[in-house]
Amino acid sequence: MSRIHEALKKAESERAGAPPVDSVATDPRATAGTDKRPGAGFAATQLLTHPAIGVPGPGDPLRFDDLRAHCSHPQWHPDENMNVFCPGLSAHSAEQFRTLRSRLYQLRSSQPLRRVLLTSSVAAEGKTFVTGNLGRALARQAERRVLIIDGDLRSSRLHVPFGAPTTPGLSDYLRGEVDELAVIQNGHESNLCFIPGGPHAPNPSELLANGRLKTLLDRVGSAFDWILFDSPPCLPVADANVLADFCDGVLLVVKAASTQLAIVQRACQELQGRNVVGVVLNSIEEDVLAAYGSYYGSTPYGHEDLDGSKHVQ
Repeated sequence: MSRIHEALKKAESERAGAPPVDSVATDPRATAGTDKRPGAGFAATQLLTHPAIGVPGPGDPLRFDDLRAHCSHPQWHPDENMNVFCPGLSAHSAEQFRTLRSRLYQLRSSQPLRRVLLTSSVAAEGKTFVTGNLGRALARQAERRVLIIDGDLRSSRLHVPFGAPTTPGLSDYLRGEVDELAVIQNGHESNLCFIPGGPHAPNPSELLANGRLKTLLDRVGSAFDWILFDSPPCLPVADANVLADFCDGVLLVVKAASTQLAIVQRACQELQGRNVVGVVLNSIEEDVLAAYGSYYGSTPYGHEDLDGSKHVQ
């Protein structure tokens, strides 16, 4: 029995003095002398201290740097006639968009305002023009990251002023055919990203409400300071109201000397219950603009307050 006892004690002492199995496998110093290839020990250390950088898994929020590294980078060919910040165009027009930007920041100081929907009463009031130039005005500020989404799945046009490909776009994503990174474009304006509308969709309202848009915004929303939606007009179709559910505020675009006050009032009734933060009065002649003072009413209002002068200045 004494020999058995001594053998057991000896085995126990040998086990106590041996290095743990995990340390041999994970500590690069333990194998530094066994691999004679140049830099082998350094490579092992690098693997331990610098994990691989990649895109977050499905469902994880995307950081802006990861998003820009892995999204689409097509060659944009912007239409300079639709960009008020191009040299040689009206400096006064560019200044009006800077003023609009400032008013939005004033509103943002007192309420959550990151996702903004731009709509109008009827077609051809200049929503696309205003959306593109407001996005540029916001992105021209240092460290401000802006995403513009063409939410008009019936007649998408926002790719035209950017000179950008129209597919893959939002309709492709909402049908589940591509992922978020496939539809986001980052062109020559580094802090400005764009999602085109994509191919015409026969059922746009249903697509916008199928849950995929929420998934998109949950994944990319935190990467941007501002997200702007261009939408169809709110009176003929329901799409703008569907998109408003995903936004913090609504800007109503009104074409000067064109849209009748009664139609604008109907649009305000249609948007009742939404956070309509202001009106953009578009297409004002420069010699008339001085008399208006500003083309943006920054005070939130209900449809009963819109009298043609109180808020549309």
